[in-house]
Amino acid sequence: APVTDVQFGPMRLHQDQLQVLLVFAEEDEQSNGFRWACDKAGFRCHIARTPQSALECFLDKHHDIIIIDHRHSRYFDAEALCRSIRTTKASENTVIICVVQRHTDREESSILPLISAGFTRRYVENSSRMACYNELIQLEFGQVQAQFKLRACNSLFTALEKSQEAIEITSEDHVIQYVNPAFETMMGYQIGELIEKELTEVPINEKKADFLDTINSCIKIGKEWQGMYYAKKKNGDSIQQNVKILPVVGQGGKIRHYVSISRLCNDNNKVEKTCECIQAESQTDSQTCRHKDMRKGSLDVRSTTSRGSDGSSQRRRSSMARVHSMTIEAPITKVINIINAAQESSPMPVAEALDRALEILRTTELYSPQLGTKDEDPHTSDLVGGLMTDGLRRLSGNEYILSAKQTHQVAGSLSSPISLNDIPPRITQAMENEEQWDFDIFELEAATHKRPLVYLGLKIFARFGICEFLNCSESTLRSWLQVIEANYHSSNSYHNSTHSADVLHATAYFLSKERVKQTLDPIDEVAALIAATVHDVDHPGRTNSFLCNAGSELAILYNDTAVLESHHAALAFQLTTRDGKCNIFKNMERNEYRTLRQVIIDMVLATEMTKHFEHVNKFVNSINKPLAALEENGNNSDGESIKTVLRSPENRILIKRMLIKCADISNPCRPREQCIEWAGRISEEYFAQTDEERRQGLPVVMPVFDRNTCSIPKSQLSFIDYFIIDMFDAWDAFADLPNLMEHLNNNIKYWKGLDGRNLRVLRPPP
Repeated sequence: APVTDVQFGPMRLHQDQLQVLLVFAEEDEQSNGFRWACDKAGFRCHIARTPQSALECFLDKHHDIIIIDHRHSRYFDAEALCRSIRTTKASENTVIICVVQRHTDREESSILPLISAGFTRRYVENSSRMACYNELIQLEFGQVQAQFKLRACNSLFTALEKSQEAIEITSEDHVIQYVNPAFETMMGYQIGELIEKELTEVPINEKKADFLDTINSCIKIGKEWQGMYYAKKKNGDSIQQNVKILPVVGQGGKIRHYVSISRLCNDNNKVEKTCECIQAESQTDSQTCRHKDMRKGSLDVRSTTSRGSDGSSQRRRSSMARVHSMTIEAPITKVINIINAAQESSPMPVAEALDRALEILRTTELYSPQLGTKDEDPHTSDLVGGLMTDGLRRLSGNEYILSAKQTHQVAGSLSSPISLNDIPPRITQAMENEEQWDFDIFELEAATHKRPLVYLGLKIFARFGICEFLNCSESTLRSWLQVIEANYHSSNSYHNSTHSADVLHATAYFLSKERVKQTLDPIDEVAALIAATVHDVDHPGRTNSFLCNAGSELAILYNDTAVLESHHAALAFQLTTRDGKCNIFKNMERNEYRTLRQVIIDMVLATEMTKHFEHVNKFVNSINKPLAALEENGNNSDGESIKTVLRSPENRILIKRMLIKCADISNPCRPREQCIEWAGRISEEYFAQTDEERRQGLPVVMPVFDRNTCSIPKSQLSFIDYFIIDMFDAWDAFADLPNLMEHLNNNIKYWKGLDGRNLRVLRPPP
């Protein structure tokens, strides 16, 4: 079978033997003439007698040329058949010919109905063998070859679509005709917003007009232009780009298109020259060599990989060689190397999927979902801004002094501790059901005159045998609990010792669940209870963002990073080890103390909300999904497989982090009245922060928490939707907590009911 080489720009295409389908209801001179012509031209020929057999044959063979007999309508409807074929994807580049009768006695009829039906052209019947042969040869070097080149364009567009550079193609009049996904991502537009629009965004430069003239004078005479300029994204942000604009010469030797290729500029992607104009015509060997080198470095279209990849396989091998030469290799680097190596021998669908995985892995924040548009719910935006960022880093003359020079309560300054056996009856009664989830912490708060932590701590620590594990006396534990509680601020509406006691209760409840007991060791239980007790000690009632914006001494001490959580952990150990009377660790063996200390610190730091989604996603992927897979595969009874998942050191860390995170923000899963009370307290604390920010002239971190306008139901629903639901779904799947999930659903309905009535308060009016 003959194979033809076709030159298409710099591409050399190999065209296999052409296939022709003849659709004639009956054999006659005309069909025989085309059959003979196919044999002479070396084309493979198939014959179909009915529309159904023609369609089936075409879908099987994908012919290059189809010739349909339109002379005798009594056999079949040729136009209907053509339309049927054109509805198939396979016919996109097929040439379809209509054979019509020769009429010498009437006026020539219009060809438009045939074109509308999908025919490429018509052939007036002529059974001469050479006439048929000439028709096929003209088709081969005319329409068929043109369609063959168009088919090859799909590979070029695939390269453009997968290119990491942003590519824009405009007409000679600067009307946008194409942009690739990388351009959409860089500029924030969708392709439909740009196509057929004139270029209105111009480079921003000190000498804008001169700058544009320089570019235009270069590209209009057929030269390439390369340089830096600023462009505006859809959202108004200005970005600096390294751009190359290439004129494309077409029909009549005129410039018919301009291709613009852009990359974002950064410190690792500077070009040596601000701009340069490159002759696009013939050059000397040295110029050509320089030109090719520059294209390789800055214009690699990366046709074999997608936007997230490292470029062509040649560049990947070169890059990987440099990476492998590093003496230190981060785990994420190893993962990317493994994926890159797998891509080299993978089929295209797998390689493309791996490209998408690489693109995700290279983002700066792997775990935090990105808020969508600026129209996002303001309550969610403010909660994320207030809880998951470290402020605006704005320098302020108003320094917010906290804790660095503050006097903390120590054991010697407190009244002598009371014994567990001497607890007043009202307090004993308030703690009767402390092992149940519906335990009422506010009743204990009232009974203890806002000192619930000492009493609840004594009871829970006794139940878990903490003194025995630590080898410390009950009086030391009582002194320690008093010191820790004394350093919670009773003036805070939310972050006070009642919150600490509530988190301690939730932690103890979770530790009693069967799946958790299977997973954790005694030292983990001790660490979890201590971490819950101290996790917010000396909290000022303000967020990390506030402290960073205010330039507080704590923010400076901890470099604006996990400020409060670092302070809570550090102060807890300072208070504990400062005085032997309350040092619950003083009798521990050194290595065991170091291990315990590390777990406590890790759990306290896990309560910082900037890592919220990282902790939740790791828990889901490392624990929930493997356990679910074991159950789906019928291995639920395979204790060893489940134990392997639960007991690995890495997974135990994830479980402990998830446990204290869920305990810390479990308010929406409490019985309704408790949930409402906690919502009121946290709202009041945020209102007070907004008031102080305005008084001090600081950035207002959460503007929706204005006591005059805030909708508490909306803020609760936003918090639950963004932070709570997914986390507790995952924790429930692990620990089996149907009662918590029932409370959560009821509380969501309650807040939605208030919001639906446009009420902004905690409770409906009587």
